[in-house]
Amino acid sequence: MEQAVIVYLLLSDGQFGTSEERASILALENQLEQAVGNASVGEFDGDEFGEGKCILYMYGPDAERLFVVIEPLLKSSPEAAGGYAIKRFGGAADPSAQEVRVTW
Repeated sequence: MEQAVIVYLLLSDGQFGTSEERASILALENQLEQAVGNASVGEFDGDEFGEGKCILYMYGPDAERLFVVIEPLLKSSPEAAGGYAIKRFGGAADPSAQEVRVTW
């Protein structure tokens, strides 16, 4: 079963954020991708910027384990302040997949 952690970061404007925000978030993405890969808990699958937020997508067999690996990075990142994550316990096409919202 493919599970997910989807991270929502709030940007300073209603669009794509400043160039500095985007650069900082890309640095955070690199840290998340490395941490997820080193812990062998899944994969970092990319981002989506727009409408005042950045969404980061990570997938693996266990959303809980995936979140445990990335949580310290999110907590220590100024770019992640005020954001939240959705842990999805099931596939994207499964309408009955449980989702849990987490803040840090």
